Amino acid sequence: MSIEKPVIRPRRLRRTPVLRRMVAETAVRPANLVLPAFVREGIDEPVPISTMPGVVQHSRESLRKAAAEAAAAGVGGIMLFGVPTTKDAVGSGAIDPEGILNLAIADVVAEVGDSLTVMSDLCLDEFTDHGHCGVLAEDGTVDNDATLELYAQMGLAHAEAGAHMVGPSGMMDGQVAVIRDALDGAGHTDVSILAYSAKYASAFYGPFREAVDSSLKGDRRTYQQDPANALEGVREALLDVAEGADIVMVKPGLPYLDVLQRVRESVDVPVAAYNISGEYAMLEAAAANGWVDREPAILETLTAFKRAGADVILTYWATEAAGWMRG
Repeated sequence: MSIEKPVIRPRRLRRTPVLRRMVAETAVRPANLVLPAFVREGIDEPVPISTMPGVVQHSRESLRKAAAEAAAAGVGGIMLFGVPTTKDAVGSGAIDPEGILNLAIADVVAEVGDSLTVMSDLCLDEFTDHGHCGVLAEDGTVDNDATLELYAQMGLAHAEAGAHMVGPSGMMDGQVAVIRDALDGAGHTDVSILAYSAKYASAFYGPFREAVDSSLKGDRRTYQQDPANALEGVREALLDVAEGADIVMVKPGLPYLDVLQRVRESVDVPVAAYNISGEYAMLEAAAANGWVDREPAILETLTAFKRAGADVILTYWATEAAGWMRG
């Protein structure tokens, strides 16, 4: 039996590594990456996070070092999360100029200047004793509009500490508009906003709860998005753009690549994706057990975000992966 030989052979363009690199449709650069980092009040040495091997709660000094390493590796930014020693019902430590997050912002800006985009998590959940992203009404629900007033104050505290970009992540309706108005009214017109626009009520946040010593009681399903909804994610992103967001984000990343692609096709600002703690923990666990080859799996994961439309990728592998890319 004769078999007709193919004339069109796509494999020709896969023949050598240099040829594959030359025709690659997607490339992730160190500048696309943002390192999320946790800083804990009252410690002198980093504290390992058991559910996130290789990630720590930083002391103020070790955070400065981590930021300098990220900048040297060519990473685009660092997103800071504070872990305070005391919490209260309204998250007052988030607004206090001497609060751990505001001090850490100033520390990192002093360390790296403009060589790294210093970003801050603008949310109350790490600072409230109930662990929710806003203040509670008498019936125990999160009071959206009362929370907005605190977000505006928190945005000003971060800007005055030196943040280049604030990241409102609480999923309160109208949060971007309120923060933008507060920043502009105080003369911080150059401080940009990375809006956590499509943030889902995900089962993959578990390790992050340890990382920030979460006090959460109940869940966040009344304000974070239903994982079943994709069009809603696009709607949220469009609302944030209309309110003045400079970048919009989809979180989590891997289970929501379809949402990421839809958002990228719908907005005219940069789009970010957050490679979250549960995704990190799963891959690290598989690699530790020899089930996947760690470095190629990490790079493939980051490429998936970029291919789906992410201009910016928040990932705990940022500094390490940047080193591989540059090496």
